[in-house]
Parts: sequence; structure tokens; C-alpha cells
Amino acid sequence: MEKYKYGLCLSGGGVRGLAHVGVIQAMQERGMEASVVSGTSAGAIVGALYAQGMTPDEMLDFFYHTEIFRWSNYTWFKPGLIDTDKFYGIFKKHMPEDDFESLSKELFVVTTDILHGKPRVFSEGPLIKPVLASAAFPVVLSPVEIEGVLYSDGGIVNNFPIELIRDKCKTLIGVYVNTPKTLKAEELDSTFAVLERAYHLNIAHQSLSKLPRVDVPITPSRLVEFNTFDTRHLKDIYEIGYEEACRVLDEYLAERSEEE
Repeated sequence: MEKYKYGLCLSGGGVRGLAHVGVIQAMQERGMEASVVSGTSAGAIVGALYAQGMTPDEMLDFFYHTEIFRWSNYTWFKPGLIDTDKFYGIFKKHMPEDDFESLSKELFVVTTDILHGKPRVFSEGPLIKPVLASAAFPVVLSPVEIEGVLYSDGGIVNNFPIELIRDKCKTLIGVYVNTPKTLKAEELDSTFAVLERAYHLNIAHQSLSKLPRVDVPITPSRLVEFNTFDTRHLKDIYEIGYEEACRVLDEYLAERSEEE
């Protein structure tokens, strides 16, 4: 099987996932267009928008205008604070065909089947519900029902799904935006804070061990300053992703040039 030139793996990370858009901007400026993409959670959202053909500016606009914690999105009847299904209409405006086959790139979206306790990867059929399910962070966002099964955040089982596309591309660019920071005891001041911390430590341990298999790893360390659902610094997060990607990609291209 002939391999694609570039593949792109995008991790989960809540609002930190906006750094993925900055990475895509840096890639496109250097003529590095991925043909196959895998993503989890926020990475699945960005990956789907990218595969749909949206520009980085259009992706930024999408995130700026999609408010998660709007009162109308809250639910009292589902297991979660926010009703994930209420975002379907917003995504449908940008993905009118709602089908993996309509995308310009091959896309793999990781979700967690929480009924059977196992991962499920979507790469064909309806697109929007798997993407929403992949980003359904436990407790905060309700699981998504697909064909009678409930699916939740793909990061529970695989937050950095490089293995889905490792053999499909010559050069794998992997973006991990969820490196945990060191905390002070007083920062763990609520049940949710402890739950979120435990969740991130678990997935970070699994994900960071995969970096040696990535040709071009991009891990913006400054993102530790931002919390998972803090939407006040979207532009800063984007710029951090862009700046780190520019640095790493330029180093990679310079090394390749010297080899040739």
C-alpha cells in the first residue's frame, strides 16, 4: 500500500485543542498538507474541520462562536452538565453532508463505548455524532447515543491515537496538547479539580509513551497555563500552538534539507 506523505495525529485537551489550529496554520504555510488524520476529543473536532476543508481562520471563527457553557445547553435529564446533542445543529452548518465520505482527507475519530468498556474508532458513515461523542468529557458533557450504544470522550481510552495512522504515512506529525503541570495542594480545591487531575494524569502517562514513534512531535509546554474549559484565552492558545509548530517544523525541514 502506498503511503501518504504526511499524517497528522491530534490529541485531546479541551480548549487547549485550539493549539491544533495554530499547528495546521504553520503546516500550511510550509506546504505540509496532511492527507490522513486521527484525533481524539478536541483533536477529533479540529481534525474533522480540517478534513472538511476549513481554513485555520474559519476554524478559529468556529471556536470563537461555539459557546459550551450557555444556559440553553445545560441538561437536567442526561448524565452530564451539558447536553452534547445540542451542538449537532452547529456542526451540521459546517458539515452539511454529515458523512466521512464527504471529507477531503481520511479521518479516524476515537470514542469510548462506555456500555461495553472499550474503544471504538469511526472512519466511515455519519460524521457529526462520532465527533461529538469523542469530545464528550465525562461529567461535563453527556454521552452520545449512536445505534443504541452510548459513547463518550475518546481520551478515556486513547488520547493520542498515533497507531491508527502510523503505517499510513511516511511522516507522522503528532500534536500533544495535554501535558500535565505540577500543582500546589491548594489548587485541588474541589471534587471536580481532583477528578480532572486524575483523569489527565492517567491519559498523559499513556500518551507520552507514544512520542518516540512520532516523526515530528509537537508538544507546546506553555499550554500548561490553561485549564481544560477556560475559554478566556483562545487566541493565546492558538498562538502558542502556532509558534511551537513553526519552531519544530522549521527544525525538521532544515534537517531534511541537510540529509538531501
